[in-house]
Amino acid sequence: MKSGGNTNTKLILVHPYIQKQTSTNRLWLLAFVSFFTIAFLLTLLYTTDSIIPTKNNSATVSSAVNSVVSTAPITQLPTAAINAMLHYASRSNDSFHMSYGEMKSISDVLRRCSPPCNLLVFGLTHETLLWKSLNHNGRTVFIEENRYYAAYFEEIHPEIEVFDVQYTTKAREARELVSAVKEAARNECRPVQNLLFSDCKLGLNDLPNHVYDVDWDVILVDGPRGDGGDVPGRMSSIFTAAVLARSKKGGNPKTHVFVHDYYRDVERLCGDEFLCRENLVESNDMLAHYVLERMDKNSTQFCRGRKKRSVSSPSA
Repeated sequence: MKSGGNTNTKLILVHPYIQKQTSTNRLWLLAFVSFFTIAFLLTLLYTTDSIIPTKNNSATVSSAVNSVVSTAPITQLPTAAINAMLHYASRSNDSFHMSYGEMKSISDVLRRCSPPCNLLVFGLTHETLLWKSLNHNGRTVFIEENRYYAAYFEEIHPEIEVFDVQYTTKAREARELVSAVKEAARNECRPVQNLLFSDCKLGLNDLPNHVYDVDWDVILVDGPRGDGGDVPGRMSSIFTAAVLARSKKGGNPKTHVFVHDYYRDVERLCGDEFLCRENLVESNDMLAHYVLERMDKNSTQFCRGRKKRSVSSPSA
């Protein structure tokens, strides 16, 4: 024992009751937390089960949505809006735009077309956005010869559906090609066929598959270029339009086909041979309007007769 230190001894006693009270409080706390954890998990499981629909519920919801969509009214563009678009489109500074009268002829047909109307246009032109807007309740597809311009146009206007196509013809070969097609009208160049599998020299067979499955109500031929002997010319687009119109499987049996730049030899020649004079309802130097009917699959002639008759311009 050391001397000189504090000899007072401090004794600390812990009462057994304090230890027991602390252990009991911990047990109560653990039970409380466990109870709320279990309650939370049960609530979460029940809520998730209610939110996720069963297969039958999904079918019911889908049926209800389809019912609402199918009964929703299809709105038409107001006449004033259509007239305004035609007016400003015809006042463009672009040298190659259509006149007001030409655009109105196509617009009138689109307005009478039962929605949803299917419009196929050969060529990206000054009027491209106009055709898309006028056919706002239907489907509009554009076919363009220049793949780079098609990609650029689709990039700046993603709402436009455009496909590029490679033409293998020259405008100066028009008469030779037309003669070859007439000779093969009973075989690969039949007026009724699926062009996807066609070997006809003027048939476009490299478009996306679904393009051939659509029943087109209106077709406008305003491309490819046809202003020179070494450019593709519009023989293939006119022939393809003629076959698509006659090969429809459903929808309206009639198809309106417009050919722009009708004053040119190729457009007039191919119009006579494949769209046929008896189907020509209106024409002037710039625009021809044909109405073609669906044909029997065994048909081998584009036109009923080869008699030539003059068709006067509406303005004459």
